[in-house]
Amino acid sequence: MPDQAALAGTPDRVVITGLGVTSAFGRGVGPLATALASGTAGFAEVTRFGTERCRVNVAATLPGSPRLAQEIAAVVADAAACAGLSPGERAQCTLLVALHSDAAAARDPAAPHICGGTADTVAAMCGLSKPPRIYATACVAATSAIADAAAMISRGGADRVSVAAGYLVDQDSFWLFDAGRALAGDGRVRPFSAGRKGMLLGDGIAAVVLESGTRAQRRDARVLATLVGWGRAGDAYHVCDPRPDGAGLARAITSALARAHLTPDDIGYVNANGTGTPASDRAEAAALRLALGSAAGQVPVSSTKSLHGHALEASGLLEFAVTITVMASGSLPVNAGYLGPDPECELDLVLGGPRPARSRYALSVNAAFGGANTALVVQAA
Repeated sequence: MPDQAALAGTPDRVVITGLGVTSAFGRGVGPLATALASGTAGFAEVTRFGTERCRVNVAATLPGSPRLAQEIAAVVADAAACAGLSPGERAQCTLLVALHSDAAAARDPAAPHICGGTADTVAAMCGLSKPPRIYATACVAATSAIADAAAMISRGGADRVSVAAGYLVDQDSFWLFDAGRALAGDGRVRPFSAGRKGMLLGDGIAAVVLESGTRAQRRDARVLATLVGWGRAGDAYHVCDPRPDGAGLARAITSALARAHLTPDDIGYVNANGTGTPASDRAEAAALRLALGSAAGQVPVSSTKSLHGHALEASGLLEFAVTITVMASGSLPVNAGYLGPDPECELDLVLGGPRPARSRYALSVNAAFGGANTALVVQAA
């Protein structure tokens, strides 16, 4: 039963009790944490499909030919195990799934709706009895799902929600971004740097269990972090280009901070969207300066897309998992690939190596085509 205090109007804490992740570095949080600590980028030549006619031939991918539904189901199971959920508790857990598409399923004429079929397969494999809810809202799909889950819990509409997301680098997306000259021709992602050439894609599969703080305490669950704030805003400036002044993303950040009852001075780290594309990074830097004000020059910033690549609809959840992981370690990851300062991206970038965290609060931000923006505020356990 949902918590009665939340139903009566007192918002409950939203805590993270389970986490599962797979990236190009391997399966599990350990390989990702090791790569973050060392600042090692995971980009290599693509062997999953042909790139002979492409300008760029690198991405951050797992070896072999992994299947999306199986990979998502594995991280959902890992997150449930991390949270200590029984089979009965898993069965009653609402599942929100953010997906790009399943390229293999898309080519099967007998397959059901691409995203719906993948999500249903994941739910069945994980023993979840409720129909999953699917998010496909571009690169804020996963963070939109997290915000919805948090709202459900804080208002007393659910005790526990599992949020999952997955993207495996596929030839359709790769060829599309390559044809649009969005991929970095020099094979490196260089967020907020002079001389940045663009983005690179990367495999990303992640799952978290979000839970009522009251319920988690009653069952003596281990809390990995607390989601204290979330915000969303749209600017509808352009179908692809970000609004140059960053006003939409700034509103999302301001909303998240207000919900968390925090000021910009409280934030000790920003896990930036940082795609490494000229216009996006410039607009995001403007948004951070607008939302954080005088604190913008003192808050450490890095984009871990410079290490694990862009996982499209799954990127927000992968980066949420990164934020939880690095805040738990107390070591902030490097903004890799940096060549030199861009006067339009003046931020306190984490350069040269990891930096000690100075606060328990971190901000994770994402932006998407169409002008969709999200911000999440995480408190370390």
